[in-house]
Amino acid sequence: MNQMSQKISNFHADILRNTQLGRMCLFQQLFCDRYEIIRILGRGGFGVTFLAKNVRLPGHPPCVIKQLSPQKNHPKKLASAKKRFEQEAKILGQVGNHSQIPMLLEYFEIEGEFYIVQEYINGHTLAGEVRRTGVKSEACVKQFLQEILPVLQYVHNNHVIHRDIKPHNLLRCEDDGRLVLIDFGAVKQELVKVNNCSLNKKEQTNFVGTMGFAPPEQLSLHPVYASDIYAVGITCLYLLTGKAPLEFDYDPVTSELCWQQHIDLSPHFARIIDKMLKISVEERFQSAQEVLDALGMESYLPILKNCLSSQRLGTHNITPNTYSQDENVEQYLSPVSRRAKAIRQWKARSKART
Repeated sequence: MNQMSQKISNFHADILRNTQLGRMCLFQQLFCDRYEIIRILGRGGFGVTFLAKNVRLPGHPPCVIKQLSPQKNHPKKLASAKKRFEQEAKILGQVGNHSQIPMLLEYFEIEGEFYIVQEYINGHTLAGEVRRTGVKSEACVKQFLQEILPVLQYVHNNHVIHRDIKPHNLLRCEDDGRLVLIDFGAVKQELVKVNNCSLNKKEQTNFVGTMGFAPPEQLSLHPVYASDIYAVGITCLYLLTGKAPLEFDYDPVTSELCWQQHIDLSPHFARIIDKMLKISVEERFQSAQEVLDALGMESYLPILKNCLSSQRLGTHNITPNTYSQDENVEQYLSPVSRRAKAIRQWKARSKART
């Protein structure tokens, strides 16, 4: 018996006894003749996640195995779940080529149970980081956005909506410090349908995500790319305050989240967070790149401010011909107009010399 199984909770003991991978962990058996199950990493609506290592490869590299167990007494739904599983596993394989997304190593079905094998990221979640070290500063959260938004843009460019971005699904790798986006939830959708087949029709739901982090359109089963932008905005609030989204009040008229009184942010960054959290999809940032562009504008604000005049242009005693008659009155000319004026003056001087 491995060392981790000596002091396990009753909750984990139940998982170990009632899942195939759990029993293999208890009795030190190899899964698929190559995976040694080390310990439980977590449990959710999708199933159970285990830490394992591939003993058939040099160095016995660690990996993560997710065991997804839909009910087997509904053949049509099970077949649909299998089709969806294969489709979504291929998507995970496609987006997993990014250094900030765990690589898909293998996926297969055994006796109606689905398994996904992914790269193991040795790190801690942002939720755990906030619990241990406290809330983040505005500068740290801006850096977080600079790290997560390019990954999100990559995911969206591959026509994938994550649907479950939250601090628990963001890992800080202890080996190199990179931020890694995990648990896409893509394979959950059809499996949730299968697992809900025993519920009453009124209780059935296809919603995938986490309450509070998911915007209204996702709750109504119409997620878009901007839905992930909303979730990233909520994650920023958590990093800044340590508060879960459901701890904030909502405006009874607009339904917008009332967060401003909890955080003291610079005006420009506050406007960015506010736009990320708009209830209306049309008013929200539409892409990760738009948020990055807005963040990048901050460094230009002092320059732009210096370019603006706080004085109104004089309008007294100005007629259509004033500017040509009185050179003391300043007139703004665009670069194109200045160039055209210079050409006309050059032509006039040339004509005068001839």
